[in-house]
Amino acid sequence: MKKKYILSLIFVMLLSIGLAGCGGSNESNGDEGGDSDGGSADGNTLIFGRGGDSVALDPAAVTDGESFKVTKNIFDTLLTYGEQDTEINPGLAEKWEVSEDGKTYTFMLREGVKFHDGTDFNADSVVFNFERWMNGSEESFYYYKSMFGGFKGDEGHVIESVTAKDDYTVEIKLKRPQAPFLKNLAMSPFAIASPDAIEKHGDKFGENPVGTGPFVFDQWSRNDKIVVTKNEDYWMDGYPKLERVIFRAIPDNSARLNALMAGEIDLMDGLNPSDVQQVEDDANLQTFFRPSMNVGYLGLTSNREPLNNKKVRQALNHAVDKQSIIDAFYAGQAEPAKNPMPSVIGGYNDDIEPYEYDLEKAKALLKEAGYEDGFDMELWAMPVPRPYMPDGQKVAEVIQKSFAEIGVNAEIKSYEWATYLEKARNGEADSFLLGWTGDNGDADNFLYVLLDKDNIGSNNYSYYSNDEVHDILIEAQSTPDEEKRNELYKEAQEIIHEDAPWIPLVHSKPALGGSERVKGFSPHPTGSDTLTKVTLED
Repeated sequence: MKKKYILSLIFVMLLSIGLAGCGGSNESNGDEGGDSDGGSADGNTLIFGRGGDSVALDPAAVTDGESFKVTKNIFDTLLTYGEQDTEINPGLAEKWEVSEDGKTYTFMLREGVKFHDGTDFNADSVVFNFERWMNGSEESFYYYKSMFGGFKGDEGHVIESVTAKDDYTVEIKLKRPQAPFLKNLAMSPFAIASPDAIEKHGDKFGENPVGTGPFVFDQWSRNDKIVVTKNEDYWMDGYPKLERVIFRAIPDNSARLNALMAGEIDLMDGLNPSDVQQVEDDANLQTFFRPSMNVGYLGLTSNREPLNNKKVRQALNHAVDKQSIIDAFYAGQAEPAKNPMPSVIGGYNDDIEPYEYDLEKAKALLKEAGYEDGFDMELWAMPVPRPYMPDGQKVAEVIQKSFAEIGVNAEIKSYEWATYLEKARNGEADSFLLGWTGDNGDADNFLYVLLDKDNIGSNNYSYYSNDEVHDILIEAQSTPDEEKRNELYKEAQEIIHEDAPWIPLVHSKPALGGSERVKGFSPHPTGSDTLTKVTLED
């Protein structure tokens, strides 16, 4: 008995030592420990609850908002947007000049800036990043292809050269003028990363991001949290104010709201429209509204039978009651969409007549297309809430029921978020719920990026291809006259509306919730929020 007692005592002592060792780790199994009350012991840690995890933290290699939400705070771009608009402001470039022919851009860079690994930011690092993107592929850098027409050697590639003229001057020459070029450079995917870190980590750079931004990457527990810490040497004097930010993945909107109300998080996106009043009635909480610049849609993959038939796509457009979807899931915080971009974007064509909800017309079009008895198809539902789609599964169920009214049997499918995006991008879906939050406030960022044939396999998930639309969009890109550009975009929307590669559903007004302690937070219309100036006050 005595021997057993001594052995038991030794076991307990060893177990205690082991547990003490575990308690010292900065890794987490989901419990934020000292952060569970909404902040760290010093009260200067902000916990941001979001609807899903990031796909990767290499901004050039991702397309999802959950990734940009984090990378926006780790990296800087040459140019940046205003606090709540898409007007161009200095970033890593303090000044810039544009040649009279609109084909040569000269950027004067900010001096004395360091990457988080201690290496210098300079003209050579900018050239390195552009060379990396230009020599990539659509599998690696989707956005680069979308915004700049391809890669080195491609006929449509708009960038001719990127040259370091001296340590802090970069010259970019274009093959043709590109009207939204400066706005494109301010987008999150074109943030400047540390060349040393890219060479060191290779394919793993997306798990080891190194930029010049206000926060430094610390740790990532997949599907749980990403932690970033204050960049003590940030070039913007006096910022950031926070010591640490924790991005927590809480997929369910209601669970995220409960966490906010319990003080477990300080800020949340994806606030259900129906929950806005509840937050506003709570003295300890506050609401924020993101300026609307988005579209939620059902994509119809145009190279898959029978969706390769225009009349079938038009029939499906007539079968969806958008207003009932808005009434059920958006609590009035949205408007029905008829075009692929919202009305706040220049070049929006308000003269287009929407596809009215008309089941008899839908049936007649199916009959003309040879599908009088309907057909079977898949309808993919997003697995995460997004600003333009609070509940993809429920929206899919409403659409499924509508399609059944015209004899179309739609089987709802879903996948984990990264897989969903990859499979849809590869054209594996018949139809899929998705959406877009504008990156730069330009019509090009909606029409060319999402619906031009150049971007099939990247952001054109519907595989829509129309040569006439392509020619119009390229002309609009190359035209400096804003009035002329707007007319071209209106013309493109007319053709796209007739071809019906999407069912545009809604333009939403996204709501966020936060603790009343959160100050200095300005939600950006692009959906990527910089937390540089945010503070937590007692």
